[in-house]
Amino acid sequence: MSPKISIIIVHYNVTHFLKACLFSIEKYAKDIDYEVIVIDNKSTDSSWGDLIPQFPKIHFIASEDNDGFAKANNKAIKYAKGEYVLILNPDTELEGFYLNEILNFASSQSDFGCLGVRMHDANGSFLPESKRAIPDMFNSFEKLFTGFKKNNSKSYYRNDINEFGVSEVEVITGAFLLCKKEVYENYGGFDERYFMYGEDVDLCYTLLQKGFKNYYYGKASILHHKGESTIKDTIYLERFYGAMQIFIDKYYKHQKPMQYSFLKAGLKLRHKIEQIKLK
Repeated sequence: MSPKISIIIVHYNVTHFLKACLFSIEKYAKDIDYEVIVIDNKSTDSSWGDLIPQFPKIHFIASEDNDGFAKANNKAIKYAKGEYVLILNPDTELEGFYLNEILNFASSQSDFGCLGVRMHDANGSFLPESKRAIPDMFNSFEKLFTGFKKNNSKSYYRNDINEFGVSEVEVITGAFLLCKKEVYENYGGFDERYFMYGEDVDLCYTLLQKGFKNYYYGKASILHHKGESTIKDTIYLERFYGAMQIFIDKYYKHQKPMQYSFLKAGLKLRHKIEQIKLK
């Protein structure tokens, strides 16, 4: 019998976080038929291999190359047998027995695209990227330059939606992204042009364009050790701003040329500012 859900984790050099993540799954997924697939993206730290005998039920895959987040997820999902796939960051931890609850919610929606949950950091602070809007000329200016958070739906971070609420939303994060496997595969999965960052925005936008609805489920939460496993250096900046450039090239260059010009200039300027900060 196939599992209800396949939990997909792409790992790279964060063995201590991955171990805590796997323990949280063992603790909180007891009431559901699930499988876990961990794909290591050619970590330079081989200690992740020590987890294999500790978690004998988990399917571990060693990638021959560091293919990036998008490609690694697509590769792992080919092995998945579940009706649903849950893309989960290795630096996260589940915080409750809610998997059945969100699966029942997903099954009750005839137009279900994907779902994300409330995220907070190790200090308990809510992470606003849990619920976002599609980048456009207005909310991108807010995001890139002002830091000003408007309480309306035009805000990049959907501040009009209660962090503990349940609502339709445009974009949720790839740190916790639930989707039907069939839907994920039928519409291409993550675009592999993204090495990391931006692939979740792209997938969410694709699903919206195909008539699906995406949901934020704030009644469930995860701990996300955001930033603690990411080095903010020039490589990070290139990947982050490069991902945003891929997105606007793909969707705005020909369809929305005025917004494209504005966003391209804004990304270039903000990238320069961040580079200066590193010096």
